[in-house]
Amino acid sequence: MIRLVFVLRRKPELSMAEFHDYWKNTHGPLVASFANDLKILRYVQTHTLEDPANAAAQQARGNMEPHYDGVAELWWSTEAELDEVLASEAGQAASAALLEDEAKFIDLPQSPLWMAYEYPQINPCPENVVAREKTNIVRVFFPLRHQSRLSEEQARHYWLTQHGPIVRSHGEAAGTLCYRQVHRANSPVDEALQSARGTQVESYLGHAEAWVDRGQAPATDEARRANQTFIEDEHNFIDMERSTIWFGKEHTIIDRR
Repeated sequence: MIRLVFVLRRKPELSMAEFHDYWKNTHGPLVASFANDLKILRYVQTHTLEDPANAAAQQARGNMEPHYDGVAELWWSTEAELDEVLASEAGQAASAALLEDEAKFIDLPQSPLWMAYEYPQINPCPENVVAREKTNIVRVFFPLRHQSRLSEEQARHYWLTQHGPIVRSHGEAAGTLCYRQVHRANSPVDEALQSARGTQVESYLGHAEAWVDRGQAPATDEARRANQTFIEDEHNFIDMERSTIWFGKEHTIIDRR
């Protein structure tokens, strides 16, 4: 499957609570109403938590960008199917209606979006870990840009073949329930989506995502060493000053997989 990743900053006149309420209760149902026209398989909103853990995760890595207010993600079976949808009359009408509504609550120029493919690293079986409200599970979202001394190809290769195995080998000690790498697809669709929204922020190389049960997260020396190992290796390829990280809760609006 191919995934649209849309990291969101709210319009400055909205509080976080107002932004999340409109996104979930007004925009979410609007997207769901177009599920058939747009052939959306899955649509998930991850709402950023106002939590000291966000600052702690950033400070552990150095100077980072401010975190976003949330992330919207939509899945399609294939990029070819998405191209067909966007070229259809119904798809264009639905896309226009959603863009019109996005402008009511999203700071579109400051909210980058791109198409991506996921690479599972630590997967539960069955794959049913969700950071729902009123649970101890949170989702960690880490959009990253690579260091300038590395080419995009070198950074992707290191992320997959060096960093991925490190996280997998320490995942149990760190209490990681699920971990995926989601790499930007460099799709031709990106330019059209960004142009329509006046996007001014450069896309990220991709993002790392993990789910952790904070009620069962081990507070042991081994867990601390595992997290330190993750962070030390991140500095081998991630430009921390051009990346960010935060914790959120998920709201699944569409799931037809």
